[in-house]
Amino acid sequence: MSTLVKPMRTSEDYLEHLRVMKPNVRMNGESIPRDHSVFKPAINCVCTTLELPRDPQNEELMTASSHITGKRINRYLHIHQNPHDLQMKQKMVRTNCRLAGGCMQRCMGMDALNAVSVATYEMDHGLGTKYYQTFLEYMQNYQENEWIGNCAQTDIKGDRKARPHQQMDPDAYVRVVERRKDGIVVRGCKICIGIAPITEELIVVPTRALTKEEDDWAVSFAIPADTKGVIILARSRAPKDRKAVKAPIAEIGDTLGMVIFDNVFVPWERVFMSGAKKGEWEFGGRLALLFALNHRHSYCGCKPAMVDIIVGAAALAAEYNGVEKSKHIEMKLAEMISVAELTFAAGVASGVYGKVTPCGTCTPNPVYANIGRRHAGENIYSEDKGLAEIAGGIPATLPMEGDFLDEYTGPLLKKYMKRAPHISAEDQERLWRLIADLTSSDYTGLLQYAHLHGGGSPVMEAIALLKEYDLEERKNIAKYLAGIKSEPIRTWKGAEWKSL
Repeated sequence: MSTLVKPMRTSEDYLEHLRVMKPNVRMNGESIPRDHSVFKPAINCVCTTLELPRDPQNEELMTASSHITGKRINRYLHIHQNPHDLQMKQKMVRTNCRLAGGCMQRCMGMDALNAVSVATYEMDHGLGTKYYQTFLEYMQNYQENEWIGNCAQTDIKGDRKARPHQQMDPDAYVRVVERRKDGIVVRGCKICIGIAPITEELIVVPTRALTKEEDDWAVSFAIPADTKGVIILARSRAPKDRKAVKAPIAEIGDTLGMVIFDNVFVPWERVFMSGAKKGEWEFGGRLALLFALNHRHSYCGCKPAMVDIIVGAAALAAEYNGVEKSKHIEMKLAEMISVAELTFAAGVASGVYGKVTPCGTCTPNPVYANIGRRHAGENIYSEDKGLAEIAGGIPATLPMEGDFLDEYTGPLLKKYMKRAPHISAEDQERLWRLIADLTSSDYTGLLQYAHLHGGGSPVMEAIALLKEYDLEERKNIAKYLAGIKSEPIRTWKGAEWKSL
């Protein structure tokens, strides 16, 4: 592997930047700093993405060569160049999420930038715009500064039956309200935006396909998260605080927010789509789908990691309860394992059959990426159900930590909590607390919602599948076998289907 040109950014570098960013994050009616303790669990997860690449043994997995400068960079800053890059990305995500104990919160920015690279190139070649060069210059700056970015895609949407230009309030979708010589002014609101309170860069993309009446809503840009006019309304979730029973799971969490753009100025050097040229609206939906595609491929790495955690906890619970050899327990574990590995396999296939676009960016295969994400989303509640069934009711009713530390009740709890004779009472308490954090806490609710809806709910994957899947080819197979006049049946020729 090549030697790093400079030492990679550290967690402290990131924290120092959060401390000096302008105060535009609010929670529960108050302005709060980005390094506030409520965000610490989520910051801890982000920091794993900065520290893991600094370990030489992780260089191949966690770093890549920039296609712009040739320098070695954190893989979360990389624009995928080939199917191998996509496979390494998926492996990196699964590894990182295992160690972070959940979402490490870096996929959104990576996936958005990969989507923008393709869409801007296609716009330039289709319409004669100059967005791709703007993107490349921004991307070089992004890599040099090792910024942490996210994706702001989901609009507030107003009346869900009305299109953007039909809304009673046109700001229901983020739009351009003014085009100036030096840039654009935007207004609107994005919701369900992961890592928003602790991101450094907001990368904005459209949320849906647009029509010719909707040039003003065909907008994509990247701005510092503390830009004037940006207001971030935050929420955070994390496992319960612990006084004595310290563990990695107790140090992690998640944060997201609603991002309001109140007449925000964006200079042209940060604009990737503005609706300024006739026809740009046609690329709004293209960019929206490109982000969804890349993000669903990422889910094929992170969701198997979450199931790895759930399966491990369930297997330990069975062992600690002395029922690890029970057939019905083994079948439940097998079901969970199947979800994890089929999801991962779909992601692998999506990477292997990824396509290098004309700009050089490699995009995942849409059929396999959507299948993997849909499979994961539809099964997450059954995964949690299986863990709860195997663990039993203890995680939800476990006495408070103080009761275990109390001089009077502590010894009694150690006596009555002990089950398997070869497992200490302390280790059993630790396991039940882990499972409680995963299945019956405030943090649980956020995890479950994110697993179901992050990157698009299963119905969106179904729509994408039906759009991408060649049903005519399958009908042709049925015609052939039924003796109905049909086109020639196709077979594999290398990595593509070709007619016989």
